[in-house]
Amino acid sequence: MSELLAWLIFPDMMRVLVQAGSFLPWVNPDLSVVTLAIVSMVAVLVIACPCALGLATPTALMVGSGMGAEHGVLIRSGEAIQTLKDVRVVIFDKTGTITKGRPEVTDMVVQENGSSGARRARDLLYWAASAERGSEHPLGRAIVERAEAEGLTLAEPQSFQAVRGRGVIATVDGRRVLVGSRRLMEDHDIDPTPLEETMRRLEEEAKTAMLVAVDGELVGVIAVADTLKEDSIDAIRELHRMGLETAMITGDNRRTAEAIARRVRIDHVLAEVLPDGKVAEVEKMQDRFGLVAFVGDGINDAPALTQANVGIAIGTGTDIAIEASDVTLVRGELTGVVEAINLSRATFRKIKQNLFWAFFYNVVMIPLAIVGWMHPVLAEIAMATSSITVVTNANTLRRVEIRPEYARRSTPPLSPGSAGPSAQATVRP
Repeated sequence: MSELLAWLIFPDMMRVLVQAGSFLPWVNPDLSVVTLAIVSMVAVLVIACPCALGLATPTALMVGSGMGAEHGVLIRSGEAIQTLKDVRVVIFDKTGTITKGRPEVTDMVVQENGSSGARRARDLLYWAASAERGSEHPLGRAIVERAEAEGLTLAEPQSFQAVRGRGVIATVDGRRVLVGSRRLMEDHDIDPTPLEETMRRLEEEAKTAMLVAVDGELVGVIAVADTLKEDSIDAIRELHRMGLETAMITGDNRRTAEAIARRVRIDHVLAEVLPDGKVAEVEKMQDRFGLVAFVGDGINDAPALTQANVGIAIGTGTDIAIEASDVTLVRGELTGVVEAINLSRATFRKIKQNLFWAFFYNVVMIPLAIVGWMHPVLAEIAMATSSITVVTNANTLRRVEIRPEYARRSTPPLSPGSAGPSAQATVRP
């Protein structure tokens, strides 16, 4: 053992190594030990410069963020890219996310034998639309737009109250009008049973049915339906192919929600959720699945977007939702969710490759520099080459196709400068 330690003393070790490497033109056994030691020291310092290691992650993140912007996916931080690849379940808000957010009135059913309310569909529409004039909810706006399209002159409500998650209560022409769900009617001692079968039929057709009551008497039901976005079914199918679970959250009753979920093949349905209950539902999904992404567009989606591990805002939605999100989809298509996850996975594959090459370079080159077989000039060339290799490999990320095949056939990536209405969102690689 003592002989081994004596051999490892620097001058003796250097002498042996120099003799072993004397075939190299820059390894001269006639040089002094001090000179050889200085040459080795300089080579080690140059080789050990962590340039490649320092470039491995930020270059890939920068290229990934830029590539996302080209596809209309604006990513606010590197943390969002990192988290997206590990997401287990994607939760979608319904209105304006899975659907277009432009509902239309499809059915109007007048309650027979009504004495104080509507005797015709136009009467039913008059009461409901007049009551909804003060509402900003998309369903209420759909009723008002239908009345205006039919040329009805609506009354200005003397009073108006929006009951969150239930409907509206208004005073129209001195009469008390309620428009909303079964729960709203039951809360005011109005029995919805006479129209239960009609409600059930409409809800099974994926329509949102709203009861209308005047002065405490049920007078009819108005059904509103929203059209699915063109890519909703394809995008959710692609997420399933990628091994992800999907969920839909909505304030609609369960039958309507399940009818829509069947059409788009959503795995989990979270129905009859009040706006302030979305955060709790997201927390439950996090406890059950782990990392969760939430996709929404409205003001009441902002808390859920913040609670989720990754919040994804539809670019055509509200500014509050966009500000609360980590990712903004400029086009407003669900295909952007697929692209964002594909981009995250591809980016981190490149980061792993870059880290491998950076460590491989150090593991191979540093021992050669230590033993004096690496001239400082060659060490500098090797160091520069390693950095160039990492940067070049990061740029090959642009060759990766993140847009799913079904979308490639229809819409090309965004050209520079055409980022759309949400281009104000900043990208911070």
